[in-house]
Amino acid sequence: MVWGSEPDYGHFGLDLTGANGGIIRIDDFEIEDVTHLFHPDTFNVVDLTDYGGVGDGTTDNYNAFVNADRAADGRVLLVPQGTYYLGQGLSLASPVQFRGTLSIPDHAPLVLNHFYSIQPYLDAFNDGELALKKALQALMNGGAHESLDLCGKSISIREPLDVHATMATANDFLQRRVVRNGKIYVAGDEAWENDVVQSRATYSLAFQSKLTAVSKISSIRVGSLVEGQGVGREVYVTSVNISRKEITLSAPLHDAEGTQNFTFTRFKYLIDFSGFTRVSKFVFQNIEFQCDSKASGIMLAPSGYLFHAKDCFFNRPKNRGITSIGTGCQGMLVDQCKFQSSEGGEKAQDRITVALNVNANDAKLRENWCSYFRSFAILSGSNNLVSGNHFYQGDGEPNGIRTAGIALTKPNTASTIVGNYIDNCFIEWTNEHEPDPIYSSGFGFSALSISDNVFLSGNVAPWFAYIVVKPFGERHGVSHLTVNNNNFRSINGAIDRVERIDTTFADIDRTKLRNIQFLGNNFNNVSDVTENPALVHHSQNSRSSVWNVNVADYLPFGGFAQYVDSIVAHGPIQNSSGAPRYTMPYTETEKGSSKGQVNLRWSESVRGKVRITVRCDT
Repeated sequence: MVWGSEPDYGHFGLDLTGANGGIIRIDDFEIEDVTHLFHPDTFNVVDLTDYGGVGDGTTDNYNAFVNADRAADGRVLLVPQGTYYLGQGLSLASPVQFRGTLSIPDHAPLVLNHFYSIQPYLDAFNDGELALKKALQALMNGGAHESLDLCGKSISIREPLDVHATMATANDFLQRRVVRNGKIYVAGDEAWENDVVQSRATYSLAFQSKLTAVSKISSIRVGSLVEGQGVGREVYVTSVNISRKEITLSAPLHDAEGTQNFTFTRFKYLIDFSGFTRVSKFVFQNIEFQCDSKASGIMLAPSGYLFHAKDCFFNRPKNRGITSIGTGCQGMLVDQCKFQSSEGGEKAQDRITVALNVNANDAKLRENWCSYFRSFAILSGSNNLVSGNHFYQGDGEPNGIRTAGIALTKPNTASTIVGNYIDNCFIEWTNEHEPDPIYSSGFGFSALSISDNVFLSGNVAPWFAYIVVKPFGERHGVSHLTVNNNNFRSINGAIDRVERIDTTFADIDRTKLRNIQFLGNNFNNVSDVTENPALVHHSQNSRSSVWNVNVADYLPFGGFAQYVDSIVAHGPIQNSSGAPRYTMPYTETEKGSSKGQVNLRWSESVRGKVRITVRCDT
């Protein structure tokens, strides 16, 4: 080999680049920082103590590091045995080899610009939690690196990692950053206990996302889950104004006018961004969040956009996998992640964990796997895409109760749910986050496409349904709903229908069904096959001038037989003498007690067979 030339790695059949200037073992020899063997100017290392470094744990070594780094000029800066104190933040250009450790204030970043990854921080601090905090601090406070590689390491943390605390001053972070390739898991117990506050507060429709006159407000933390009368699912505290005794909520309340008691529960998260005002373009990739039923996964900032979790594992979260407490989920991407709850032994209705929630618009949930949660996703925004996921929420109970796998809480959802495996759970469509849930104007329940999914259930009650509309106020209709090309299958018992209205709070107005498509679906072990338009075969064996055609069991949501699109005779229509009659009937719609019947009125008494196409919508 010629020194100064490009090293011929292939000649040796070995990768000698080393990880971050680390130690590579070849047979019985150790070569440190092998990258520096390939040029004669880099044989020597620069010893920090030669430039005034003192490893007594108290002497400030800032100037020694600066001078040694300048002298190294690309060579290795060696930090010998000892504890080296730094009184302020430090950025080093040279590769560093730590044999000793560092002591540095929490607010002071250590930026290692050469071979930046978790490994030199582990060497520098000899503590995985502190190393992760300082490495994140460097990532967030410097511009030299866009990603932090955890190098496949497993890092335990003893308390929630407050990412904002790593920042020097900023409350907004809008640059792309990536944390990848490792495992973060819980250690200890006490720091992970939920904080619960019982408080009395006032809600008014004049301030739809506020609570005022809040008692014990100094004890209520940003990011707390709000529970109480008239509070929908996944409503969180977005900000707290102690002087005004006022709280801002992530969503309005549907039935909470007046003063009442509320419960505020602050879950503890492995990674917590709630201290920021805005965070955008932050990515976790190939990270396992091992929550061990003690902690939740990730809490997003109150605002921001394009958070991305890709190829991550969320194992056994105590309460939540990914939580949005505001609009920090705008455009959120969750791809190819696995959410595994510890509640598999619980009845479905007794589970409390939620894999994720979204408050803002444009979320994409793609090719994830989720099991044994109470819900996979609570989606409160619009324009969502949910595709290629498998979420399972069953249990072994006979006639078991199931919970919503996906809950859409905005009536005009403009969302697409396509190509999923929806396993022992259902899609629920509500307006629980509307401050006045009684319909007065606007689009109402509209703009939802459910297509090409596999729906499966087993051991469920006959009234179970895969698609449930639950209005929290009266006078709502349903419009622009497409349910096409799905496979509905019930095992270990049949179900009545695949769709229903949950009338706990209100029913829908069936005269307000508009542009409903229920076509091309496959039904297995379902008693009533739903279609719209419904194509019905009717045989009239006894002669009559009025044929009663009942289509109520076919039309979705118990819809009225509002319109007849076509009538086609199958064979001759015959009068009393058996002679064919070449006449057409006129129709009378919305007949019968359920308004699900169509009357065909002929000019005389006839018998025969027809195919009739009936719609429940306009």
